[in-house]
Amino acid sequence: MMNWVVVRRSLQILWPAFLLAGVTETLVFAVVDPSDLRWFGGEAFDWPLTAVYTVSFLVFWALIATAGAITTLLMVEEPRV
Repeated sequence: MMNWVVVRRSLQILWPAFLLAGVTETLVFAVVDPSDLRWFGGEAFDWPLTAVYTVSFLVFWALIATAGAITTLLMVEEPRV
């Protein structure tokens, strides 16, 4: 049986992170043209635009979810003895 507290807490972190990743990607690519991206200033990306958008969305989602998870862990109080 699944621990519903863990599932609920995970969804409380992942859902807002998903929404904010979408907003972040929209803001970033409103300013940055994906065809101008380069590997650390060198060779240009040869990925299709959909791949750039997908990978960047997943990276933004992971970073924002990690920040939310760390915040949640810091808010957990130790049980009083």
